[in-house]
Amino acid sequence: MRKLTGLLTSLVAAVLVMVAAAPSQAMMRISDDRGGRIGTYVDKYQELRSSGETVVIDGLCASACTLVLGAVPHDKICVTPRANLGFHAAWDLGANGHAVTNPEATHMLYTMYPANIRRWISSRGGLTRQMIFLRGRQLMAMYKPCYMDAHASADR
Repeated sequence: MRKLTGLLTSLVAAVLVMVAAAPSQAMMRISDDRGGRIGTYVDKYQELRSSGETVVIDGLCASACTLVLGAVPHDKICVTPRANLGFHAAWDLGANGHAVTNPEATHMLYTMYPANIRRWISSRGGLTRQMIFLRGRQLMAMYKPCYMDAHASADR
């Protein structure tokens, strides 16, 4: 557990020290990303932030994918009407092979989100084992709308 907490602390530090590079006109599109290992996404989004690319969320972005909201500047993220963000608590595999909520990792995840997203999550009971979704008008009120462009790169 200490090893995981130390790793997550390092990952949070890496996200916080990311430096934005010169702006770019390129776009990265997220359309069907169910998430995965937190560290993989922290690394991926550090590179994305450094590239200056705009992120187009045009479908499902769940679990660790949602870390894009804290890693990429707000003005570099836009959402389409199909955007759908899914949030839940961090978990580890327990001794019996079942998912066990990791409170420390969940807290670190929560702190990585921007304030408006943290408020929205808190208003729905916080990060739990149950997935909660932010989409539609609520999401469109938080992020600028975007429209798919032929120049958007394939999903990464």
